Amino acid sequence: MAEKVKTAYLTAQKEEVDVSKIVPINRQSWRDKLRAYTKKPFSMAAMLLVLLAALITALVVFWIIIYTLVQGIPHINAKMFSWTWTKENQSILPALINTLIVAALSLVIAVPIGVFAAIFLAEYAKSTNVFVKIVRMAAETLSGIPSIVYGIFGNILFVGILFGYSLLSGILTMSIMILPLIMRTTEESLLAVPQSFREGSFALGAGKLRTIFVIILPSAMSGIISGIILALGRIIGETAALIYSAGSPINVKHPSGLMDSGCTLSVFLYSLMSEGLHVGQAWATAVVLIVLVVLINGAAEFVGNKLKKEYN
Repeated sequence: MAEKVKTAYLTAQKEEVDVSKIVPINRQSWRDKLRAYTKKPFSMAAMLLVLLAALITALVVFWIIIYTLVQGIPHINAKMFSWTWTKENQSILPALINTLIVAALSLVIAVPIGVFAAIFLAEYAKSTNVFVKIVRMAAETLSGIPSIVYGIFGNILFVGILFGYSLLSGILTMSIMILPLIMRTTEESLLAVPQSFREGSFALGAGKLRTIFVIILPSAMSGIISGIILALGRIIGETAALIYSAGSPINVKHPSGLMDSGCTLSVFLYSLMSEGLHVGQAWATAVVLIVLVVLINGAAEFVGNKLKKEYN
């Protein structure tokens, strides 16, 4: 009997199975789901509320994007991307370059610190440790603090004592602001990795450090990338913290170094709208800002998927 079972198993392994012909037995159609919901009125009401909330959210987001595109696209022209800013062209290129510099260097500072701090909290520290509880509570509290508080802190420390109004002050302020977000999302992603992955790696003879970098981090990569994307979006869309730290110069110019003050796209957009003299250029700047966020998020998602495939 054992020989027959073994032979049948080996035969099944050799045969190619057409996955497309496999019919799932537990798949329900919309009609089956609707019949099940009609038997439970509360479930039906909950489903309708969820669908309504999803529809309203999608419509609001879609309407904001379409309205911004309709208002901004007619005002986009070549003068907006001139190398030098003047009162006539209101070029966004200097502000765009400043935005990329601030975003890139802020992530360079905050991501390694946040990821390694999350590794310590998730993999090394004991959950009952008082210090760990204080750090987690502090990170959660800092995540909810308004950005203008970070701006005032950066203004007092980096501007008033160290560097003055400069891109470096803005970069350090933004790094501190996004650090709790990256740390908490990374820690939750690490804790979501099944414990069996760690046990299997230890059973095969791998050490703690090798298990973390070869098994745990690649498995949590999607959550880490999501946290980085959220942090990146917060950097690009930030105004208050950067006005108080990087400054909002009247003459938008290309910085000669990190010690020069600079104006990012969001601050530039705020200045245009507050003045009320270049509303069309402000809408065009908003369009460029949306496109920039979509492109950067898409690139980050692409890199994250490549890393996952490479490690898996």
